[in-house]
Amino acid sequence: MRILVVRLSSLGDVVHAIPGVAALRRGYPDARIDWLVDNRYSELVDLVTVVDRRIGISRRHWKNIPEVVRELRNNRYDVTIDLQGLIKSSFLARMSGAPRVIGFGDSDLRESFAGAFYTDNPQIEWTGHVVEKNLALISKCFKIDRSFWEFPIADVVSESVNAVLNGLGPDKPGSFVVLNIGAAWPSKTWIPERFGDLARFIDRRYGMHSVVTWGTGELSLAEQVVQHSEGSAVLSPIATIRDLVAIIRQASIVVSADTGPLQIAAALKTPIVGIYGPTDPRRNGPWDQKDVIVSHLDRCECRNNRLGSSGVVIRRCLQPVPCMAGISLDEVSQAITDRLG
Repeated sequence: MRILVVRLSSLGDVVHAIPGVAALRRGYPDARIDWLVDNRYSELVDLVTVVDRRIGISRRHWKNIPEVVRELRNNRYDVTIDLQGLIKSSFLARMSGAPRVIGFGDSDLRESFAGAFYTDNPQIEWTGHVVEKNLALISKCFKIDRSFWEFPIADVVSESVNAVLNGLGPDKPGSFVVLNIGAAWPSKTWIPERFGDLARFIDRRYGMHSVVTWGTGELSLAEQVVQHSEGSAVLSPIATIRDLVAIIRQASIVVSADTGPLQIAAALKTPIVGIYGPTDPRRNGPWDQKDVIVSHLDRCECRNNRLGSSGVVIRRCLQPVPCMAGISLDEVSQAITDRLG
């Protein structure tokens, strides 16, 4: 059997799709399983050991879409599974040429018209995490074991980890904390100065330096955190996804808002303190019961005024005081104490 999985983006959602792909591999060990993904996240899919081939597509104007469609059709897939539920993802799933194209039912689609491209879009039952949602869809159409979540992500060697450890200085142990200070949407970010204060607390309480990770457009925020930490934090080198996986795998704990690096930490079983405002940790949060969440979801006026939904939140908060700004240093410090024990 030849199976194509379509999950284009974003980083955290690509992580959430891995257990479904792993379940397919367990159920069909001899199948060919390929993954169509946005080129920005190809590095992560390359690390998923149960995938036979990763096929990347360009985000910019879909420049390589004719080439991608030709490749998909030449692979002669028996079935394509769209785990994204957008018009663009369902369209590409249909263009794969597979006689069977599976996607979510109407009530679980991100864009309602996406269902027009599916041959099978069963209604599923799920009440919790988006990982469960993916597994529920796959189990409707395939004989798989969905009883546990597996993240087969390869271990990697990274020079960035060595640079991080060297940057901690001779007076610090090899253990360190990752502070991931950004998020794709401004409404999900915490205040940089509080991250700096948090680094000082961690240094004073646990004798560990913090490593500040950052993404595109976040360097100035990361520098603010390091400056405000008064020597308790160091700046992570510019990191690829492979580097990020390696750094997070070795961290003692990761402190992050709802964004891709937090999901990577959850997949790697690195301890987590999650900082949540407008998004629901029951849907997007870490799944280890020992991890600690600081959430102000119940105080988010954008959510309460129905400007967002369970799956889509407001990218920029429209309130005078964003809910993330209401999360105090004491709350996050206590969460770290609770998680580290």
